[in-house]
Amino acid sequence: MSKQEVIICHNLEENLNKAINQCPHDKLFVLADEHTRELCIPVLSEFDCIKNAHFIYIGAEDVHKNLETLAYVWKELGDKGASRHSLLINLGGGMVTDLGGFAASTFKRGIKYINIPTTLLAMVDASVGGKTGINFNGLKNEIGVFSPAESVLIDANFLKSLDIRNLLSGYAEMLKHGLISTHDHWIELLKFDFNNIDYKVLQSLVGKSVQIKEDIVEQDPFERGIRKALNLGHTVGHAFESLALETQHPILHGYAVAWGIVCELYFSHIKTGFPKDKLRQTILFVKEHYGVMPFNCKQYERLYEFMKHDKKNSAGIINFTLLTEIGNIQINQSASKDEIFEMLDFYHESMGCWSPFKQMERIVQTFHLSDTIKTSFIYSQLQSIKLLTIKQLEYL
Repeated sequence: MSKQEVIICHNLEENLNKAINQCPHDKLFVLADEHTRELCIPVLSEFDCIKNAHFIYIGAEDVHKNLETLAYVWKELGDKGASRHSLLINLGGGMVTDLGGFAASTFKRGIKYINIPTTLLAMVDASVGGKTGINFNGLKNEIGVFSPAESVLIDANFLKSLDIRNLLSGYAEMLKHGLISTHDHWIELLKFDFNNIDYKVLQSLVGKSVQIKEDIVEQDPFERGIRKALNLGHTVGHAFESLALETQHPILHGYAVAWGIVCELYFSHIKTGFPKDKLRQTILFVKEHYGVMPFNCKQYERLYEFMKHDKKNSAGIINFTLLTEIGNIQINQSASKDEIFEMLDFYHESMGCWSPFKQMERIVQTFHLSDTIKTSFIYSQLQSIKLLTIKQLEYL
């Protein structure tokens, strides 16, 4: 896989003009969604280098990252005369760069494309590394290819148009990069002040985050080994996203990753000895900034089913990326169904949404207890609530 050029922009027009000139083409296309059409196209429309471009607009948000939208982009390219020598610019968040990259990589067996990510999530994750694709059959990124953009242009000025939720969504991927890199970078990320955002500091952190991902992707472009480090938090996170889509309450990708990190750092602590104090610090950061993923014990089975479809799995075994310490990565770590359910229990407990009554409900449902035994069991469990609460405090 060819190496893409990632450019931290100081003059977007100059950088874009250079990137376009490095890709000889017969026609130029720009793909944007409803958000970037309103907020970002007015900026680019002033640039001479795209004055003759053909524009394609699609719906915003992850609900449009599907086969229907992909087919629409293919049709627009065809109807507007695109050839194998055309060039596509993807302007938008991760949904646009993922879908647009896949559209470019498959149209007429592949045309060149450039990514201009406009969200923090796209800057530090989706637009870098060559992964493209769409959601399919209720599963995240089920269909796609590895196909890097010719260039990725990162301009932190776009971040000023984002609300706090979208900033935090991207920041979860940066937190992941901190966890798989160095202790100092992880601490630096935990200390960032979202109540008084310094965009110069944020741009510096973005640059570090992109470099961490680039270094890993260069070592393992097709995710056969160390690139799986970038999946920390994603086995559970993608299951959370799929459940949210299925129940028609979609969540931002970064929020799902943040909640997934809590779960998978718990596994890291239990299975590979990740330090409890760093688990606790990360949980507190996630609780403060991301809140809680709403689900109940009746949905454990469904979450487990979603995890069984994860692309990192092999021979039906669910694989996780875990840590023994910050920067010390253990890929291809497996877990049983019972361990996964215990992990989900821990999530409820440590994130403050856990209730002993929910735990009792799951056990009663699992074993189909009679009314007499059920009453006795519930009484005994009520006696142990105090002890369970003490256990919860260990991580808070």
